[in-house]
Amino acid sequence: MKIAIGNDHAGTEYKISIIGMLKSMDVEISNQGTDDTSSVDYPDFVHPVSRLVESETVDFGILICGSGNGVAMTANKYQGIRAALCWNKEIVQLARLHNNANIICIPARYTALPQALEMVKTFLQTDFEGGRHENRIGKIPICS
Repeated sequence: MKIAIGNDHAGTEYKISIIGMLKSMDVEISNQGTDDTSSVDYPDFVHPVSRLVESETVDFGILICGSGNGVAMTANKYQGIRAALCWNKEIVQLARLHNNANIICIPARYTALPQALEMVKTFLQTDFEGGRHENRIGKIPICS
């Protein structure tokens, strides 16, 4: 499995821990985020992750910022992206089961690190349910 991960300054600590966990799971990582805590602009890190996920170069994406909102809004501008802002394991599970989310957005300032790690595990271990949800997923992209 290949994962692209991106973050701004608020998510650096979380990203480092998530990468450590993913490496222990033999997941290949494409680090597109900052490794510093100096202020940066989150879109600069969201766009590379979103392009990698949309092109299917990687299987999934993980985005981390302070609230999770900015990274989710930016990622969801891409037609092939379904980025879910998640703050607990149950929301993560539903985002995968019902919405076939391909990017998880984590609010570092509003989730504890152990909780964020558990959310990432849940995201990667939950499969899309399909069925009645397929039709709904097909209606998400804007048609020209």
